[in-house]
Order: sequence, then structure tokens, then C-alpha cells
Amino acid sequence: MNNFKYFTPTKVIFGRGTENQAGALVKETGCKKVLIHYGKGSVEKSGLLGRIKASLEAEQIAYTELGGVVPNPRLSLVYEGIELSKKEGVDFILAIGGGSVIDSAKAIGYGMVNSGNVWDFYAHEREASACMPVGVVLTLAATGSEMSSSSVITNETGWSKRGYNNNLSRPVFAIMNPELTMTLPPFQTECGCTDILMHTMERYFTSAGNMEITDGIAEALMRTVISNARILLDEPENYNARAEVMWAGSLSHNGLTGCGNGGDDFATHGLEHEVSGLFDVAHGAGLAALWGSWARYVHKDCLPRFYRFAVNVMGIADKGSLEEIALKGIEAMEIFFRSIGMPTSFHDLEIEPTEQEMKLMAKKCSTAAGGRKGSAKVLYEADMLAIYEMAR
Repeated sequence: MNNFKYFTPTKVIFGRGTENQAGALVKETGCKKVLIHYGKGSVEKSGLLGRIKASLEAEQIAYTELGGVVPNPRLSLVYEGIELSKKEGVDFILAIGGGSVIDSAKAIGYGMVNSGNVWDFYAHEREASACMPVGVVLTLAATGSEMSSSSVITNETGWSKRGYNNNLSRPVFAIMNPELTMTLPPFQTECGCTDILMHTMERYFTSAGNMEITDGIAEALMRTVISNARILLDEPENYNARAEVMWAGSLSHNGLTGCGNGGDDFATHGLEHEVSGLFDVAHGAGLAALWGSWARYVHKDCLPRFYRFAVNVMGIADKGSLEEIALKGIEAMEIFFRSIGMPTSFHDLEIEPTEQEMKLMAKKCSTAAGGRKGSAKVLYEADMLAIYEMAR
């Protein structure tokens, strides 16, 4: 195993009706005025926004609001949020939504308390020194942003999608009521399950040492998500399945499933960011479309891990060579993706990148990663292009 640091300061409030505690939780922080940040009409139509406002009013906490967050959240709205928050004297940001809303809230939080252009942090030109406190009312189990240090923003100038990790942005609290996810369309639910799996696999597939207990946690988490993703296809209002997936989403990306492992991979995420940045596809779907090509390209450099994944997660019989079993595991995961309506190629994703566009994506991915990416196998620009070509 390897040395590691594990830091999870977020207070979790989990279960039915917990959104009604939002006002009391904000009051505990000592903050006086809240920016309520959310997406589009569903939060308002469902009555959730009204319940949050009533909760804040009950604690005599002032608020202003900014909606309009879209999937692959935009830098332009972040700028608008920073300007509004400064004008209104905001000292706390409450994100109501999924990963896109939370990521946008974190970016606004950076921009509120650091001078200069907030995009500098996502372009990795400098580090943030602080972040305004952020709280979360989670409505979509997917990104794990409710407990993570990560946020991802899309800059419309050049359509670059970039992530920034800093513990300063970890939410103060995360309210998780699985009931709030029951009205999601099946496609969004399954995209979320895919993202959760991918966050775990990005830490699981490494070539520099692992920790047995961490592997066991990661494998159990993946099996749990796979089984409950199938249940939710037929039973979208199954509370227990929703709860299992929601908690798995947080655990998949708060650092737990990487403790003691020899470095995160996150190559599939890096590759996908360029796809969704350029084509504005759903993040989970983009990950599924790329994963099989990435796995086949790197599996020989990480064969023991792919073998273990095949046997312990996908239930492949331990018969044959390591490579035969590993490849069966990759195939089984792709079959699972297709069974829940996820694409396993660009064709399935309904995009047709040209050769020039794939070269552009490979170049941008390499540049964003500082020239190299990956732990299962270190990828360079030529490798990234090869994976894009395999994913057609």
C-alpha cells in the first residue's frame, strides 16, 4: 500500500424530509445571507425551492437566488453569480441540484473571495487561497461533488471543459434525501450511476500498489451500484435503491475508494471532458462511450487489476488466462452499460467526430493534463488520439 491523506469535512444529513433542515444548518455556520443556486424549472415546480426558502425564512436568514445552471455548467453564469453575490452581500452559497449546480456554486465561491479571474484556477495558472462556504441539497446522485474537492466548468470561449480540485471547496454540509431523485428521467438516473462507477474505477485501476481493504470497499460499491441501477430501470420510486445509489455517489468521490492506492487514473474523465466540452453530451453517457476503448487500450499494462475486477465485480468465472478473463470483464461491463441505456461508442452517443476534431480533443486533453495522464497506463497525446479512434 501507499501513504495517503484522507479529508472529509462535510456534514451529511441523510434521509426523508431532510431538506427542511437547510435553514438551521446555514444558521449553524453564522452566515447571514445566502445565494440559492439551482438549475431550471424542476426545482421550482416540485416545490423544493419553496421548502428551502421557507426553511431559511424560519431562521430569519436573508437570501437571493440565481437559477439557470445547465449540464456542463458554464463560466458565463459563474461570472454572473459572482457579480450578483458581491452586489447582494452574500456570505454563503446553497446549491440545490446535482453536480453541475454544485460545481457552479464552488466556482462562484472561489470567485467571491479571490482576486482576478476565477477561470485561472480551472486553467491551472494559480491556486485559490479561499472559497466562500457552500452547502448542498442534492437532487441527483452522480458526481459526488457534494463531498468532494472537485468542480468542473465549461468555458464557452473555445469550449474548454476543465476541472479544479481544492479541499477549500468541500461543502460544509450535504443534505441527501433520496426521494428528491425519484422524478429524474431514467437516462439521467443511469448516467448518474455510470459516473459513480467511473469515479470508483478511476481509483481502482492503478499500477502502483493497492490496499486490500480499499479494494474491498471499492468492489462492494461497484457491485451495489450495478445491482441498484438495474432495479431503478423498473422501479424508479424504489427508495432503498435510490438511497444505495445516492450514498455510493458520495463515497465514490470523497477520496475513500482511493486510500492507499498508487495514484488516481482519471484518464477516461480527461478524455470525456473534451468530448462533452465540444459536443455538449451528458457526462455519464460520454464516459460509458469511451470506457471500453480505454480499457482495451490499457488492460495489458494493468492486467492483475482488470483480472480482479472481472472476477470480483463482474462475476466472471476464474477460468482461462489472466488476459482472457480481463477481456471478458471489460465486455461484461459494456453489456451492463448497454442494458441500462448507456452508449459504448461515439456512434451510440450519436456523435461523429471528424479526424480533425479527434486530433483537437487529444491535443486539448494532453495540454490540460500537462502532457500525460493516467495510472493504469500513462497516456500521451498519441495514445489519447488512438483511444478516440477506437471509440468510433
